[in-house]
Amino acid sequence: MKSELGKLHLPKSILARIEGKPFEMDDAGRSGAPVLIFDDSVLKIVRFNEKNEEVVNLMRWLKGKLPAPEVILYEKDAERQYLLMSKVTGTMSCDSYYLEHPDVLLPILAEGLQMLWRIDISDCPRIRDLDADLRDARYNVEHGLVDVEDAEPTTFGEGGFKDPAELLSWLENHRPSYEPVFSHGDFCLPNILIRDGKVSGYIDMATAGVGDKWRDIALCYRSFKHNAEGRYGGKVYPNCDPDQLFEALGIEPDWDKIRYYILLDELF
Repeated sequence: MKSELGKLHLPKSILARIEGKPFEMDDAGRSGAPVLIFDDSVLKIVRFNEKNEEVVNLMRWLKGKLPAPEVILYEKDAERQYLLMSKVTGTMSCDSYYLEHPDVLLPILAEGLQMLWRIDISDCPRIRDLDADLRDARYNVEHGLVDVEDAEPTTFGEGGFKDPAELLSWLENHRPSYEPVFSHGDFCLPNILIRDGKVSGYIDMATAGVGDKWRDIALCYRSFKHNAEGRYGGKVYPNCDPDQLFEALGIEPDWDKIRYYILLDELF
C-alpha cells in the first residue's frame, strides 16, 4: 500500500490523513482518474481543471442539504487536484433486489428526485442550465469526444442523425422551456444509494447544479428502462415498467423533454 501511495506524490496534508489505512484502487472509470476507496472516505485525483473547483464549492454548499459526500480536504498543484471526501454508504438502486421489487424501488427514486427539487437554489454556486450543457456538448463534438458506439441504436444512422454535429445543431434549435431546480446531472440508478428503504446517498455529482427538472427525470427513466431490459448484466426484469416512474412522481410525462435530454446526453 505504501509503495502505491508513494507513486501518487500526494500532498502532505492528504497523506497524513490516509497513510496506513487499507484501501482499494479504482481507476477503471471513463475519466481515468485514480480513485482510492477507504473504509470511511474516498480520495479522487484528477488533472487540474477549473470545473473541478466548481464541484468542490458545490459539495461544500450541499453540506446538510443532501446525503452526499462531504469535503474532508482539498488540495491542488500545477498539474492535479486531490479531493478527499467522506464515503456515503448504501446499496445501488440498480441492485437486483430493487429491480425485482419495482414497487419498492420506484417510490424511493421518486423521493430521491423530489429531495433534489426541494432544495432552495437561490444561492446555489453552480449553474448547469442548457447554456452550460450545450456549450460543453459543442466542445465534445468539436474535439471528437463523442462515442457514437455508446449511443442509443436509433440516435445515429438510418432514421436518426447523420452525426454528432447534426444532433448538436438540432438540440441548439429545439431548446425546450426551462424549469430550474437543483439537478443531480446524472441521475442514473448506480448513482443513487439506498439503505433502510430510503435514499442514503447521491454519488458522482460532477455535473450537478441548477438545471432543468426534466434532465434528471429523463436520465432516471432511461436508466431504469435499460436496467429492466437487461442491458447491464443481461438479466431481464419483466415486472419493471418504466412508465410507472411518473405515477410514483405524480406527474404526467413530457415526452418531448424526455427525448430532448436523452439526446443531449448522447453528446457526453
